[in-house]
Amino acid sequence: MHIDRRSFLLAPLAASLPAQVSAARWTETQAWDWYRKQPWLVGCNYSPAYAINQLEMWQAETFNPKAIDSELKLAAGIGLNTARVFLHDLLWSTNSAGLVKRINTFLKICQKYKIRPMFVLFDSVWDPNPKVGLQRAPKPGVHNSGWVQSPGAEILGDPAKFAKLEAYVTGVIAAFAKDDRVLAWDLWNEPDNGNGNSYKANEVANKAQIVEKWMPKVFAWARAARPAQPLTVGVWQGKDWSKNESMSVLDRMLLEMSDVISFHNYNPASEFEKRVNALERTKRPLLCTEYMARGAGSTFETILPVAAKYGVAAYNWGFVQGKTQTDLPWDSWQKPYVDREPSVWFHEIFRKDGRPYKQDEVDLIRKLTAENRRR
Repeated sequence: MHIDRRSFLLAPLAASLPAQVSAARWTETQAWDWYRKQPWLVGCNYSPAYAINQLEMWQAETFNPKAIDSELKLAAGIGLNTARVFLHDLLWSTNSAGLVKRINTFLKICQKYKIRPMFVLFDSVWDPNPKVGLQRAPKPGVHNSGWVQSPGAEILGDPAKFAKLEAYVTGVIAAFAKDDRVLAWDLWNEPDNGNGNSYKANEVANKAQIVEKWMPKVFAWARAARPAQPLTVGVWQGKDWSKNESMSVLDRMLLEMSDVISFHNYNPASEFEKRVNALERTKRPLLCTEYMARGAGSTFETILPVAAKYGVAAYNWGFVQGKTQTDLPWDSWQKPYVDREPSVWFHEIFRKDGRPYKQDEVDLIRKLTAENRRR
């Protein structure tokens, strides 16, 4: 089955209840009504170069609006109109008012450059033992050596502690539930990721089963805030997404609970297109919230034209080379790239000084976003 996504995007708006008055999952009509109002969404997973993780980006001691302004200006200059940005539950539990204030500052900068962020509330990837305060320095030569999970293992494995995160979910969403500067809410990044390449020994036992239990409650908490923006959690595992029977219990839940469907894919274009075709059965807008790993065969040159063809939103991982060190490949956890650059950068678009890693890439991004701009 192939859905003519372009016709959905360009058709007159259908009559429907406004999404913001519903505390239930959006209907297909509501989801498409929202999506048709957007330009072709092209952006990045954004962490400023100064931050090793979510905490360092947002904590009062290190939050740097001037640096963010400079980098988002670069983003707008190549045609990006959205960004996927990670928050953290510890930021709320230690200083909720301060977090809201800094998010508002961030949104003012985004608005200046016509960039609308998708905020990520939880994340199951990398270090399961986050701590507020001064963050450690990057491990030399290692990809994303300081990124932290939210919630950490101490909270994820304790039902009483996890239940208290309702205040975080409802609080942060309610603060911006009717704010047009916010594009969407991604409730949990790769929720069942076991970190087998990095922190597997420190992971919570039965992580996937724990997340399955909490996921409906997290969606319910988010809907209780009645956001005008859609909710989503992306699928990322499994070889076959063409039918429910071939997907995990958790992934089936995510497709059934998300207002718009998001997914990750770091494979070459043929596999990316296969994934898009498989997810079209959901009859909802599709957003690829992670792609672009040059060493794995996922590049701007190969993926963005396919995303444009199908009207799929596309968020590459990374932006400016910095403390996350995600220009280094995943295998740097086993073979650190100390005193050497990889032959090909894995992620990122710009060097530390603001020069493009590859001029041809930024020219292509600028060209495709201009050609596919609908307004």
